[in-house]
Amino acid sequence: MKRKQETVIVCSAHSDDFVLGAGGTIANYTAEGKKVIAIVFSYGEKSHPWLKESVIQKMRSKEALEASKILNCQTYVYDLKELKFLDEYKEKKIDTILLDLIKKEKPVKIFTHSSEDPHPDHRAVHKITLEVYGRSKLKPELYTYSIWNPVSFKTAYPSLYVNITPTFKTKLAALRTFRSQTIHVAYPFFLLLYRAIRHGFKLRTWFGEQFFRIR
Repeated sequence: MKRKQETVIVCSAHSDDFVLGAGGTIANYTAEGKKVIAIVFSYGEKSHPWLKESVIQKMRSKEALEASKILNCQTYVYDLKELKFLDEYKEKKIDTILLDLIKKEKPVKIFTHSSEDPHPDHRAVHKITLEVYGRSKLKPELYTYSIWNPVSFKTAYPSLYVNITPTFKTKLAALRTFRSQTIHVAYPFFLLLYRAIRHGFKLRTWFGEQFFRIR
């Protein structure tokens, strides 16, 4: 009997968060034959306020899909307005979409933002994920990843370290697709590299990614 393909879901507030927080791990998983689905909650229309929203939506969704092609994962982008996630996610039935997706795909792992992240949209995605997880009959392993919090104090939670040395270049290639973010609110490369090296050190390898298992 053919073994069922394992599925992993990665929840992401904005178009580049799933790559920043878990890009190497996603590339690892897809190389192993796992199915990875990235859920992007918002187009990030506030990133370029001088442009029309429709232009930003097209631009940022195109970048996310290009990155997904490099990582070999599937990505779905939804239209929650920035800073209004908690007000809109039930109104726009994002909770129902996620519940149906979990029921259909039966993921073995779900990754979401850390509750310690200072960005309000990232914390909102954390809360939404926990709310949906609580309503789901299936209980896959639930992990958090960090974006804007350089240090995490969730020491009570067990850590998952993933060796991304073979896929670190793939992660960087995926990040380069986000051309709209190169100058505007560009994520500091030194923080990305610092994290990768620090987490790799735990594994006695070059580069790693760290997650906390919260359920």
